[in-house]
Amino acid sequence: MTENNRIEEARNRKGCGRFNCAQSVACTYCDIAGTDEETMAAAAAAFGTGMGNLEGTCGALVGTGIILGMRTADRVKARAHMKNIMDRFKERNGSTICRELKGIDTGRPLRACNDCVADAAEFLEMELNKIEGV
Repeated sequence: MTENNRIEEARNRKGCGRFNCAQSVACTYCDIAGTDEETMAAAAAAFGTGMGNLEGTCGALVGTGIILGMRTADRVKARAHMKNIMDRFKERNGSTICRELKGIDTGRPLRACNDCVADAAEFLEMELNKIEGV
């Protein structure tokens, strides 16, 4: 599957209503993590809506972290790649916190969930290319 197809697949998963933001990203890349979609969906189930409560990190970012951890099997490498994703995401969107992204307190959303999912998938692609040496 091509990079753009995966990004659109992640966006479509979120749009269909069956997946939270973390599941949308993580399930799109479950083959890269070496697991099946059902297992991945269960692993990411609690991480939607800002890690379950709107206060935490955007679930789409958590989904990328799950994939990085499983792909690298190395906490130092996974954290370094995750930092790159977090930095890019914050630069593009102004925050990594679900509540702020949704504009809960301001009434002015910074980014729609489907777009956050697509951004997280795009940045994950960049880091996976580095891991694979592409």
